[in-house]
Amino acid sequence: MGYKRISIKIPTGYDEDRLRKKIKWFVNVSDFTYVIESKSLDARNKSNIHWEMRILVSSDAFKQEKPDSKPDIDIPYQKREEKIVVVGSGPAGFFSAFVLQKAGFNVTLIERGTDVNTRTKDIDSFETTGDFTTNSNYSFGEGGAGTFSDGKLTSRSKKITAEKKFILESYVSAGAPEEIKYMTHPHVGSDNLKIIVKNLRLQFEELGGVYMFETTMTDIIITNGKVAKIVTNKGDIDAHYTIIAPGHSAFDTYRLLIDKGVNFHTKNFALGSRMEHHQEIINLAQWGKKSIPGVKAAEYRLTSKGHNREQVYSFCMCPGGIIVPAAATANTNIVNGMSKYLRNNEFANAACVATVNISKLLKREVTAIETLDWMETMENSFFDFSRSYKAPFCSIKSFVGKKMISGDTSTSYPLGIIETPLWELLPTPVESAMREGLKDFIRKMKGFDTGNIMGLESKTSAPIQVNRDRNGLCEGFENLYVIGEGSGYAGGIISSAADGVKSAQSIIKG
Repeated sequence: MGYKRISIKIPTGYDEDRLRKKIKWFVNVSDFTYVIESKSLDARNKSNIHWEMRILVSSDAFKQEKPDSKPDIDIPYQKREEKIVVVGSGPAGFFSAFVLQKAGFNVTLIERGTDVNTRTKDIDSFETTGDFTTNSNYSFGEGGAGTFSDGKLTSRSKKITAEKKFILESYVSAGAPEEIKYMTHPHVGSDNLKIIVKNLRLQFEELGGVYMFETTMTDIIITNGKVAKIVTNKGDIDAHYTIIAPGHSAFDTYRLLIDKGVNFHTKNFALGSRMEHHQEIINLAQWGKKSIPGVKAAEYRLTSKGHNREQVYSFCMCPGGIIVPAAATANTNIVNGMSKYLRNNEFANAACVATVNISKLLKREVTAIETLDWMETMENSFFDFSRSYKAPFCSIKSFVGKKMISGDTSTSYPLGIIETPLWELLPTPVESAMREGLKDFIRKMKGFDTGNIMGLESKTSAPIQVNRDRNGLCEGFENLYVIGEGSGYAGGIISSAADGVKSAQSIIKG
């Protein structure tokens, strides 16, 4: 069996028969099999939007040997006596636990929230009644915040090729579509993620792992720089190694860690609001037409730089998605975006955020604890504005002109919106930078000024970062890891999961 790698262009609405004919024309062989290695949409020329694909074709007619494949991670199995406690079931926490259990350790994974089915019911109830459920919401519960998101599987992190391959293959084994292994911008959608995280949990438990829901870490017992046990609301758990994957919203966990001597420092983060448009507006701007066959919905990525202001950019764009109330704790009001696999909602949304250096913003050196306090005050202020989880909003035209102009009030946000001069609720340097950024966005995309902007987007990344040594251990500790988005070293599903894999490999290697 020989192999040949080809690159082709093909219309977006192609079917299997057309693809095989295209491959046959390229390789001049009738009997072959093929594997798609990459697939990306080229929409630069609106009159010729097409897929670009790299394909590995196999046939006895070829003489060339198979090219090298992507590297695999090494998970050497041996029965081990060490007990591992992992706190948090998001991508970082789960994949660290999963790899360690595969390697033969005794792993207990604790999650403060509920299982994904219960969590789904609690979220549905919240969006219907406005009654918030602690520890079972868009931030906390099985799979972490990523479970209820667009499920984007892209990452800018470097040197994680093997880890990413393992993660994607694990998702496919748990029910994700095969295409996530080759799409340039893969996503799985929240509907698939709810199935995937449950199936991965079952795989972990079949390996002998212990998964404990509604189990909150309340204390950490430390002796001579080593974590001896984790104290929870359901009893103490002994640990040879402890891995904490708090996510970016578990401020109580941050405070506990800092109180126990774990060193954190402030880092740049981003703050802003979420923009919403009718999806057809985005499709027309990007494609020149309302729809094209074979593609779900148009996306965008926008950035804006200017003199004497912070960078502004779109973040976590959700085509055909909805804006959700993503509060992690009661009496805070923040928004986020999510979408299902088909991305077929009538709206598109994305964050519009400005980079924040907290010490520069407050004009003094700020500690990690002070940063958390400042962030909580900001999130509380948006709740205090309406005394509810309704989202303050205005039109993009209003925000840019600093003058209220009534417009379209339709929205995907489930708990209601309140028209208000949104810029008055944001820090002046942030809203000022956002205004200039929005002007750029309007210049770059036709129809962009028809949208609305709403709520507080404060969870683009963790506002603080843990001090880690070169092996990933917390500085000054022999057996404690803080990983994932909550560590300040990762952002998104893939980079967080990869951070979890790397922490596991560090323990395996000893």
